[in-house]
Amino acid sequence: MGNLPVIDMVKTGQNIGRLRKQAGLSVRDLQDVFGFATPQAIYKWQQGVALPTIDNLVVLAAVLQVRMDDILVTDMTAQTPIGA
Repeated sequence: MGNLPVIDMVKTGQNIGRLRKQAGLSVRDLQDVFGFATPQAIYKWQQGVALPTIDNLVVLAAVLQVRMDDILVTDMTAQTPIGA
């Protein structure tokens, strides 16, 4: 099967932060969009500790006016075990 893409959480997080700033949005702005009580989830996304859920990723792409593929950073060099 070969190498399969793996999401690079740290680079994806850095990308979320960069795209947010390019869009002229603050973390608080995103917090309000998602209706989060605290900004912790957004900070975790930007730090590469966690990824947005699929439904949040769809909203994030719409708010940032990019495709979901433009948010996610994948690594093709990582070996993915078959069946993982």
